[in-house]
Amino acid sequence: MTDTQSPVEGTPLIAPSSTDHPLYETIVEAIRSVYDPEIPVNIFDLGLIYTIDISDDNAVNVIMTLTAPGCPVAGEMPGWVADAVEPLPGVKHVDVAMTFEPQWGMEMMSDEARLELGFM
Repeated sequence: MTDTQSPVEGTPLIAPSSTDHPLYETIVEAIRSVYDPEIPVNIFDLGLIYTIDISDDNAVNVIMTLTAPGCPVAGEMPGWVADAVEPLPGVKHVDVAMTFEPQWGMEMMSDEARLELGFM
């Protein structure tokens, strides 16, 4: 039997974002305009955006998750993220991928989100 593909120990479960790219903060602000309709906090501060990878030619790849796999807007939310980011000046193209590894947890929320939702 072969072992299922487990991450190598020490390999991050969430790929790092291109935080040093000049477009990163602008992209984050655009993503902060997207809300889960059932939660009054933007999806970035909820911790649903795992990775924002920006290539040298300004193509943007976003890896995101949902609070639960059965989320009623699961099929729509990646499009909302792409629609928020693609019009930004300098952005060449946006791809949004969905993942459930690692599973989202409340500890992924920003302090602002926890405060807004009454968890602090």
